[in-house]
Amino acid sequence: MFKLLKFLIPVVFLLTGMTTASADDKTITIGVNNWAENIAVANLWKILLGEKGYDVRLQNADKALIYNGVAQGKIDFTFEVWLPTLDKPPYDKVKDRVALIGPWFKEANLGLVVPDYVTIDSIEQLNANKSLFASSGQPKIIGIDSGSSLMQETEKAKTAYALNYDVQASSESAMILSLERAEQRKEPIVVTLWKPHWIWSKYKLKYLKDPKGVYGSADSIYGIETQTFKKQHPDVERWLQQWKMDDNSLGTLMSEIIKQGASTPEKGTKVWVDANRPLIQQWMH
Repeated sequence: MFKLLKFLIPVVFLLTGMTTASADDKTITIGVNNWAENIAVANLWKILLGEKGYDVRLQNADKALIYNGVAQGKIDFTFEVWLPTLDKPPYDKVKDRVALIGPWFKEANLGLVVPDYVTIDSIEQLNANKSLFASSGQPKIIGIDSGSSLMQETEKAKTAYALNYDVQASSESAMILSLERAEQRKEPIVVTLWKPHWIWSKYKLKYLKDPKGVYGSADSIYGIETQTFKKQHPDVERWLQQWKMDDNSLGTLMSEIIKQGASTPEKGTKVWVDANRPLIQQWMH
């Protein structure tokens, strides 16, 4: 979900230089924010549409810029809109100027996560077990980018549960590195995490229960497209609306990208596409 290193997706051209595809061409621009599942599905559709003769360009930017780009007709579509909760504020700003795709993934959620060998099960137990998560004397929650929705929710959780913890902002890659080091050493750690994410397929992890409901209930992930896209590209519109993924299909896609090299996501995506032709046929008939 959240930011990977920015070199993973090349910036093809600037937002200000983009124009929406006309009805007689096969050029499509997909907005991509640097979250693991978003990079995966953007590259998936770049390959699938490329096989159908489309010239697909990936435009890298933050969510707010991408949403506005779709609303203005400068980006054809994007795939990372968590509703009804997480992305409601930015979506509400553009909803009258875009059309929804999906949902393409159900039961997306986020919260505080620990390895399953950690004995606590609830956020309410964190203060009583501070020594487990102490580094240099101060217990820490390892987070991601400071401006992300997940970090904002975690600050709310810190207040709601009166947590005597430092919420340490970093990045998705730094958080994952800390988690993997802890797993290798079987050390306690608490991190901010979400589903879908490839790390769930690699380690046994668990959400800490959230009895106060700070992190909310599960969202679904939608896409948004320009209001004219359906008319311009009716076949692509049909394929996108038929497209559905779950923990297994999306998890294996993300894992294959990591396996083949995260800096070249198209490589792992192509391996996954070739291994999942029956599923793809269900989307693109």
